[in-house]
Amino acid sequence: MSLFELVRVSFDALRVNLLRSVLTMLGIVIGVAAVIAMVTVGAGAQAEVDRQIEALGSNVLMIRSGSRWFGGARTAAGSAQSLTVEDTRALKAEIPEIAAAASANRGSGQVVVGNMNWSTTIYGIDADYMIARNWELAQGREFEPAEFRNGAKVALLGNTVVEELFGAGNVVGQAIRIKNVPFTVVGALKAKGQSFGPWDQDDTVMVPFKTAEGRLLGKSTHRTGSVRDIYVSVGDADAMDLVELDITEVLRQRHRIGPGEQDTFSIRNMTEMVEARVEARQIFNMLLAAVASVSLVVGGIGIMNIMLVSVTERTREIGLRMAVGAKERDIMLQFLVEAVTLCLLGGLIGIVVALTITVGVAEIAGWPVLVQWPIVIIAIAFSAAIGIFFGFYPARKAAAKDPIEALRSE
Repeated sequence: MSLFELVRVSFDALRVNLLRSVLTMLGIVIGVAAVIAMVTVGAGAQAEVDRQIEALGSNVLMIRSGSRWFGGARTAAGSAQSLTVEDTRALKAEIPEIAAAASANRGSGQVVVGNMNWSTTIYGIDADYMIARNWELAQGREFEPAEFRNGAKVALLGNTVVEELFGAGNVVGQAIRIKNVPFTVVGALKAKGQSFGPWDQDDTVMVPFKTAEGRLLGKSTHRTGSVRDIYVSVGDADAMDLVELDITEVLRQRHRIGPGEQDTFSIRNMTEMVEARVEARQIFNMLLAAVASVSLVVGGIGIMNIMLVSVTERTREIGLRMAVGAKERDIMLQFLVEAVTLCLLGGLIGIVVALTITVGVAEIAGWPVLVQWPIVIIAIAFSAAIGIFFGFYPARKAAAKDPIEALRSE
């Protein structure tokens, strides 16, 4: 009997008990779908993590002022105003591995253009900020040294602010008002996208540090020379941990923090913060892999069980085939092909289910869809292997039947 004929007979046999065949395939469908969805979603998530790390800036450490205590209540990080512009300069001067160190203060305010307005985050930045954050311009230019020194009323707009206030088009030279103070837009930033959940990095307006300090954020929020955040870019990624220790030592000396006393600042490795989220996903993926493995084994056992039932039900058919000249090899191949066909169909349905799940998750989470085709091929091959492994015993049992006894079967 040719392979084509064997496959045709297998489909006919499966079609006779269609519902039973579908239920038998369910374990294979779940297992294959889980494996492919796990790998594909994981690849998309990793690509998103890589994008977030790149968007945050290359090898960035963020140093934030500590918190204050009022009565028994502790305020948020950054409220103590323990860092200063001099701290930023000292770090860059004393730690050679630091490529850029940038002071930044931030607050919130309303930006008005004509009859349009938008509430956004306002950053006061120095000359190193764009380098430390690896941020590029979509339009215009960066702030000039004289504008930093003189506290000029110039602004850079994030992509979200540009879209909300201007839509498409050139924004360079446009007049805006930030907290009722007139500013001129000198540039627009390239989009970086969201990071750390709901935080939209593009929903921002940047002005020179001195301008923010004197005209927008005010002394009531930030005393003169104080810094809420310091962004440090390290030239060598392998030196991140060493630089973090050096920063801690330099700042503890400058702030005269004694042994055993708590730091008045905190240091965050922004890459580690994003990658910490990957670890949680990896744990989930391991659980999903375990479920997938159990589903495949259960599916294989189910196929063996149904094939044994099928052999029993079709004993007379087996006897007739042997009586008209079918050899043991032909009978064995017939039932083995049925088992493999059942598994391959389950694998194909599992792939369709997995791709549907992957596209849905990617759409909701905003991740790219990165189908791992080698894994898809392996899943198909593994499905066939399960069919051969769990179908061999029923096929061998069918082939070993005595033709006379089989014909006597009712």
